[in-house]
Amino acid sequence: MINQFKTLNPINLLLLFAYTFFMRIAFLINPPPRLNFEFLESYTKFMIQIPLGSSMSVTGNIMLAGVLIYIQAIYFNRIVNNHQLLAKPSFLPALLYITGASLFDPFLILSPVLICNFLLILVMDKLLKIGKAPNAIMLMFDVGLFIALGTLIYFPFVMMLLLIWLSLLLYRSFNWREWISGLVGFLSITFFLAVFYYWNDSLNMFYQIWLPLKNKFPSVFTIHYNDYLVLLPVVIMMVLALIQLRENFFRSFISTRKAFQMLFFMFLIAILSCYTKSNFKLYHFLLCVPPGAVLLAYYFSNATKRWFYESLFLILVIAIQFFLFV
Repeated sequence: MINQFKTLNPINLLLLFAYTFFMRIAFLINPPPRLNFEFLESYTKFMIQIPLGSSMSVTGNIMLAGVLIYIQAIYFNRIVNNHQLLAKPSFLPALLYITGASLFDPFLILSPVLICNFLLILVMDKLLKIGKAPNAIMLMFDVGLFIALGTLIYFPFVMMLLLIWLSLLLYRSFNWREWISGLVGFLSITFFLAVFYYWNDSLNMFYQIWLPLKNKFPSVFTIHYNDYLVLLPVVIMMVLALIQLRENFFRSFISTRKAFQMLFFMFLIAILSCYTKSNFKLYHFLLCVPPGAVLLAYYFSNATKRWFYESLFLILVIAIQFFLFV
């Protein structure tokens, strides 16, 4: 299967679409009785109401989530290929994106994080361009806007502001205009939110939006290890990918090296940002799928022993389906 997606054959678009819903077959056969989809954070719903959760059937929810994942995967694939992050253009990024977005039950339904992943992929595209841009002020401003919009949907997305400055450290010499332009883009959306709260005599509620940033990172986690055994093949693939990346690191273009460093920071921020949500749910880790999928695609793009990498991927698919059914 991996070998099929190592090329840019147009037939792979149809195969990917079928694969997207194949990975959801367990949920479609045995759907939960009810799903509540909250599109916006409570502080955003103070301004606008989107009654999507109550008007959609469970099957419709799962199917729409699958279509959105497929669209994200195709766009994500184009970005990875355009920035030449892999050895050659292929459909591997899309394949691994869809696979990563099927790991757990909460990944298979509509969620705020699923919507935010559209913005995260846009942020990735913008940040991968700043190394070649003569001036990054407008790019950083756009990234700030995307992060602000994502924060209206899912609050932990605000932590991606850190990625702006980490990326500038990686790609560019210091320019104070570039460093503040991302913050200005973020504040331009936040300002209108503050004005709305002010007009409604609720400015104290606006201050409360940002209180989760003061949360302490949890020191104790309750982990049911049986629920996460499906990650074992993913961890093995990531270790192999890191070994492959280490071997090729200094033989790669400088832009490629910096791109993978930026994606590592994105992956790390996506994990750690869970602390800003006291009642966060497992779908939070969908934010890890785009940077993680690039790393996995890098491994399969460079792997040479077909029997091994095909078997490894097959084990992952079987493990996902087993745990989804069980």
